[in-house]
Amino acid sequence: MNTFNCLLIIALLIFSSVGNAGTGVAIDPDKAQAYTPAPENLKARERFQDNKFGIFLHWGLYSQLGGVGSPYGAEWIMEDLRISGPKYQRLAEFFNPTGFNAEQWVKAFKEAGAKYIVITSKHHDGFAMYDSKVSNFDIVDSTPYKKDPIKELANSAHKHGLQLFFYYSQLDWHHPDYYPWGRTGHYTKREKSGDWEKYLQFQDAQLKELLTQYGPIGGIWFDGWWDQEDSHNWDNWQLQRTYKMIHELQPATLIVNNHHRFTVPGEDYQGFEQQLPTNQERLGELPLEMAQTMNGSWGFSLTDDNYKTTKELVQTLVSAAGRNSNYLLNTGPMPNGKIQPENLKTFAEIGQWLKVFGKSIYGTRGGPISPQSWGVSTHNDESIFIHILNWQADTLSIELATPIKFATNLRTSEPVNFKQLEGAITLESLKFDNDEYVQVIE
Repeated sequence: MNTFNCLLIIALLIFSSVGNAGTGVAIDPDKAQAYTPAPENLKARERFQDNKFGIFLHWGLYSQLGGVGSPYGAEWIMEDLRISGPKYQRLAEFFNPTGFNAEQWVKAFKEAGAKYIVITSKHHDGFAMYDSKVSNFDIVDSTPYKKDPIKELANSAHKHGLQLFFYYSQLDWHHPDYYPWGRTGHYTKREKSGDWEKYLQFQDAQLKELLTQYGPIGGIWFDGWWDQEDSHNWDNWQLQRTYKMIHELQPATLIVNNHHRFTVPGEDYQGFEQQLPTNQERLGELPLEMAQTMNGSWGFSLTDDNYKTTKELVQTLVSAAGRNSNYLLNTGPMPNGKIQPENLKTFAEIGQWLKVFGKSIYGTRGGPISPQSWGVSTHNDESIFIHILNWQADTLSIELATPIKFATNLRTSEPVNFKQLEGAITLESLKFDNDEYVQVIE
């Protein structure tokens, strides 16, 4: 990044529309069954890609410990500090998030420019953040709070036009039938026995609850498959069976699995954790999403103040869009049910940026120019947007054969001079302002 550390977006109005940037073909694992997505699902994928920006929420019993002493993230504190199951369950006795207000959450996310929300319905600790009928280890049955915050969140999200997705951990450090154990959860003091098929039935029963009690669900965000990757049990997840059930209950519900492998049939988009999709990745034809933390922890951390600046986050959002990817930005709500104030401030600043420059993000696709050392491009049916992230000179030449009609400053509507000949366009008299997140030219 140059010393100005600025972002320049250029929207070039063109005579004809341009096509989507192509990607490779996903590799199917052994035993995979064919999957033909329903028309509702294909339409939901288009909406998902149009939305571009979502908010991720990691909230659970672990939030009360604030990640203190956990080197890998607050949500992993049970594993990191080797807390036994019986002791960890005590956290439920005083988990009482009376400060939770779904309307305040959703309004803040909407003002941030987010179009969808992903919340942890159950994390690796096995605690359900909703009213589960197949387990008492949930926020309604095991805590003094006695209410279902996800029900309130779903009602508010639907009211304000934001889609709701559910994170669901396939890995479970609490359930007695999650056996054989994988690479984690060896300090819980559970019996070394269990019925794997019964656990899968429990998992699918909880998923059915989530898909039948909270209205239309945008997607299921799976995590934890990788726990069994090194065990002889790795191929017994019955993913096809679970995916089929989800799509039968809600055909438009999208499925992503954070398994760190290539997508498998039944999955509807491909996820990336803490990294941008790159040309070196084996990308499939499915929509893409990058998930990222605002500091170093997914769950609420009392001590991690290493927050990325708003400029850094906006530039990552743009870089994701330029790679044809959505951007899912995480915050860990506090144990009282409130969003961290420093995160709310950042959300508001991102929202102000998107109000001005959102036309270069929402409804666009990556390309037609692949990511370059100077930045990325996006496009819609009328415009090509050149996002310059690393450039100091007042001119920039780009290979582009599409005939260009005119270019203007997106913020001021001032014209931008350019020359186009022999398959390239040269943008002239570029100016940079280090005090702005971005300098925008249309």
